[in-house]
Amino acid sequence: MLRLDAITVCYGKVPALRDVSLEVRAGELVTLIGANGAGKTTTLKAISGLLRLTSGSIVFEGAAIDNARPRDVLARGIAHCPEGRRVFPELTVRENLAMGAYLRRDQEGVARDLERVFTKLPRLKERVGQVAGTLSGGEQQMLAIARALMSRPRLMLFDEPSLGLAPNLVEQVFEIIAEIRREGTTVLMVEQNALAALEMCDRAYLLETGQMVLAGAGRDLLENPHVRRAYLGG
Repeated sequence: MLRLDAITVCYGKVPALRDVSLEVRAGELVTLIGANGAGKTTTLKAISGLLRLTSGSIVFEGAAIDNARPRDVLARGIAHCPEGRRVFPELTVRENLAMGAYLRRDQEGVARDLERVFTKLPRLKERVGQVAGTLSGGEQQMLAIARALMSRPRLMLFDEPSLGLAPNLVEQVFEIIAEIRREGTTVLMVEQNALAALEMCDRAYLLETGQMVLAGAGRDLLENPHVRRAYLGG
């Protein structure tokens, strides 16, 4: 479904990613782990068109999307749920959700998806007229997920979805992501909680200092001595 072939991304002249390759197959939940600054967020931004490649290629469903505009990447079926939630703080919950569907013209389908989101995340229905900037951190994360879902994506990119959340909310967010995957949406997730991410994913990649150093089934990385020592406290 998605393939990155030897992509390099630079900030100025400094490479943030060097010859990074990965693959996400349709229906999978794939996770990308690594320390802060390893290049995980940069990888997602390159996929979604927020950063340009210095070299390499990105192919989604057989079509090249490297250096495509973010709007065009979204229109092809890739939604990005960014680190730090990034909701529109001065807009209401309903208006934020409408922004997620702004490329769609099937108004009846949008209305159905809105009700589906409210069924999945009833707290948002209770807050539908509330300004997003006044929501709790957990509610804002739910809104960011719901806003991405409103584009009806085939692939969702999650960047640190558990960051800054209380443990009970972390569990809830992971269950929502697992449910999204069970319902047929493919997921590529960057996550600082390496243990939880590896336990729930099909396959995983480890980035270190901008380079891919390990890849395999989630259970295999859980048992890898280097991963256990560096990222799992073992």
